[in-house]
Amino acid sequence: MSAWFIIDKRSSENRNPFSDDLSVIHPFKRHNCKHQATYRRKRISVISKEANNISRAIPALLYSPLKYLSDKENMMGLKSWLGIIFIGATVWLASCGQSGGTSKGKPERVVMLNVSYDPTREFYREYNPFFQHYWQKTHGQEADIRLSNGGSGKQSLTVQNGLKADVVTLALASDIDALHHSKSGRQLLSADWQKALPHNSTPYTSTIVFLVRKGNPKQIHDWDDLVKGDVQIITANPKTSGGARWNFLSAWAYAQEKGGDAAAEQFVSELYRRVPVMDAGARGSTITFTRRGLGDVLLVWENEAHLALQENPNQFEIITPSISMLCEPPVAVVSEVAKEKGTEQIAKTYLEMLYSKEAQRMAARHFYRPTDEAVRTEFKARFPDLKLVGIDETFGGWRKAQARFFNDGGVFDKIYRPQN
Repeated sequence: MSAWFIIDKRSSENRNPFSDDLSVIHPFKRHNCKHQATYRRKRISVISKEANNISRAIPALLYSPLKYLSDKENMMGLKSWLGIIFIGATVWLASCGQSGGTSKGKPERVVMLNVSYDPTREFYREYNPFFQHYWQKTHGQEADIRLSNGGSGKQSLTVQNGLKADVVTLALASDIDALHHSKSGRQLLSADWQKALPHNSTPYTSTIVFLVRKGNPKQIHDWDDLVKGDVQIITANPKTSGGARWNFLSAWAYAQEKGGDAAAEQFVSELYRRVPVMDAGARGSTITFTRRGLGDVLLVWENEAHLALQENPNQFEIITPSISMLCEPPVAVVSEVAKEKGTEQIAKTYLEMLYSKEAQRMAARHFYRPTDEAVRTEFKARFPDLKLVGIDETFGGWRKAQARFFNDGGVFDKIYRPQN
């Protein structure tokens, strides 16, 4: 009961160093424990003394209430007792709320964390309130959905290092696969996690397009134009960004189709020679191009390109190349964390609802390509046709592509030389 009276006024909200949006509250500082214990003992002593006074006063109050209340000292004591009773009642109610109890034994509120990649911010900021309303209506429980965004590879590493994500919605399968082989030694989800939901646990897709400045001054229309003249290219670092890995493979697939692997390596080497700076994530690269004014063309997610147009009217144009990757950003429940936190049901439902008609329309409004055929037809005019290359058919899946191109000592390390 003494803990009711402890308040640590120095606690403060601090940014998680691995996330743009996630915040955490730090608990009591360790060196306060002695002070807290002393404070508890003093409060217990005061409460015990007042309780003894109350036990002696009750008979007098009942025998002659008017006489008792006319005494000024007695009135002051009575106010003190009423204050203690009020505090006790308040604390009892607060403790019920803190336990999360309801009459049915289910917590009144559940907290869940979605660790996602850079360009999903706007989509999940619309989807989360929709899901919260659905969960409240169907389960009678408040859902606090928290969102963390960053470069996909970096986000995966953060979860491996201990960030308690209930679900991950990352840019590519290899970043989620890594959670099965966590660097902490724990298997945070099963090896067959992609079988849990339709379309290999991919509720929406995207592709890679070009964002150029208004009027397209460098006349960029397809991949070949990226390596002509003095064109400078902005793209994120494929070591940390899932979107950047899709960029790399899109360029490789284009050149490979024309001249095989040798031609692809030469083409991609020349492309990255023209990259003046590489940010850690896709959103960072967008900011570098749109706000800092660097580069002539940005390799970017389709939905991110449209967002840039909306935020910067009459400044940029989108160029859709002849061929690009079918980008499949999958989702998964981090089963070990959800089991530990007791959030398995809400985490599973949260991802299942991404396939609902309402969520599919939200995805389309944010320029993600829906997997629901009816919704995709409904928004057909929004998404230009182009040849989409599958990761499995062209590169043997993400596990092989990751090992070949992006692991330490892979093709990217071989071809990339940072500019001075």
